[in-house]
Amino acid sequence: MRTHHTAALLAAAAALTTLTACNPQASTDPKPATPAPAAPRTASPSGPAPAAKTATLPDLVGKGLQTAQDEAQAAGFYALKSHDALGRDRLQALDRNWKVCSQSPAPGRVGTGTTVDFGAVKLEETCPATDAPAPKPAGSTMPDFVGQGMKAVRAALPGNASITVKDAVQSRMVLQESNWKVCTQNPAAGAALNGQPVAFTVAKTEETCP
Repeated sequence: MRTHHTAALLAAAAALTTLTACNPQASTDPKPATPAPAAPRTASPSGPAPAAKTATLPDLVGKGLQTAQDEAQAAGFYALKSHDALGRDRLQALDRNWKVCSQSPAPGRVGTGTTVDFGAVKLEETCPATDAPAPKPAGSTMPDFVGQGMKAVRAALPGNASITVKDAVQSRMVLQESNWKVCTQNPAAGAALNGQPVAFTVAKTEETCP
């Protein structure tokens, strides 16, 4: 009797194994992961952009350049620059030695992020009626540079130009070109400028060309 029962149990176990192998769905596979819920969208900010901050820019013409810069900053303006009002391309290395001839923008209510530009000359110099523009960059034709500051003239010529500069009054060395002006030039104004050497004679700014 026991032999028949044992055989029957073994046969049932074998049949169950066969059914499980033939039916993959009967295996204990893990359930598919449930996707995480999407994060809620954040509403974009609405409403008008904040207005730019403004302040009153004082009238600083006639003041020393250092004083003008200090007063502009005290009024809330920090983007400051300056240039040579005589068009000679000199740097305002020591602000206390320069005075303001012009300012842009004009005095009044303006945005504090505006760049304030001062046209200046040295203390012993006279302000021009209007700022003298620096020479425009030379193209294919030689400009008329006579009377212009030599430093600004050099900046207007191509960077690879071959340039000679000689004193027209004496045999002095021309060391600081911002203190000299052009008396003569070669090639002449209007001539084709195609890479040939360029020569100038110069005199000190306060001197008369011979």
